Amino acid sequence: MGEGLMDKLTARLGMFWRFIRRVSGDDAYERYLMHQASAHPQDAALSRKAFFRREQEKKWDGIRRCC
Repeated sequence: MGEGLMDKLTARLGMFWRFIRRVSGDDAYERYLMHQASAHPQDAALSRKAFFRREQEKKWDGIRRCC
């Protein structure tokens, strides 16, 4: 297998892995940190635990039914 082919395969696998992490939400904290640093550098970022708690509250607080 040529070195160029291995490089392409490694790059494709990396892209696939990043896609899976994005779709599953596994990279949410990393994306939050990047956003926080670029959009709100004056504010301290939440810890991983506090971020997870906040996301769970956003998802599950309130009424979630049709009737």
